[in-house]
Amino acid sequence: MEGFNKLQVYTGSGKGKTSAALGVAFRACARGARVLMLCFLKDDPNYSEAIGAHLLPGFTLKQVGRDTFVDFKNPAQADLDMARSGWEESKKAIAGRAADLIILDEINIVLQTGMLPVDEVVNFLADNKGNAEVICTGRGAPQKLCAIADLVTDMQEVKHYFHLGVSSRAGIDF
Repeated sequence: MEGFNKLQVYTGSGKGKTSAALGVAFRACARGARVLMLCFLKDDPNYSEAIGAHLLPGFTLKQVGRDTFVDFKNPAQADLDMARSGWEESKKAIAGRAADLIILDEINIVLQTGMLPVDEVVNFLADNKGNAEVICTGRGAPQKLCAIADLVTDMQEVKHYFHLGVSSRAGIDF
């Protein structure tokens, strides 16, 4: 779609990075855009976005990570392989203009923890700007990614009910 050509980054310690990207997806779908969301660290079919993905016309969600805890200090080979496979799928989608809006959910964490090389991802995104609107989400967005982005939002936690012992809630937090 015309005008879908920017790189956005949603990062920070606060809640709402994926939710903000989904808000943009909702708007894009309402205007007839094709949306692809690749979830790098959320391969749980019980996530609400996975359950409801079919409700938005033009919205496709692909979970490209495992539904288990990732040890970011010493990631399992399976996690590294899945990150690589998800990135290869992302590159094909971006270069091939498979969607108007492509969300790379939690890729910032994947980059920050070294599961994928920052320079490789940043160089590809810089070289392919304009093929789609791309949104990268997750804590710890590398500075190199932020430097090439057209929009960077840093969501900071001020207060969170989690610290009071409230667990994540289906339909609200996941």
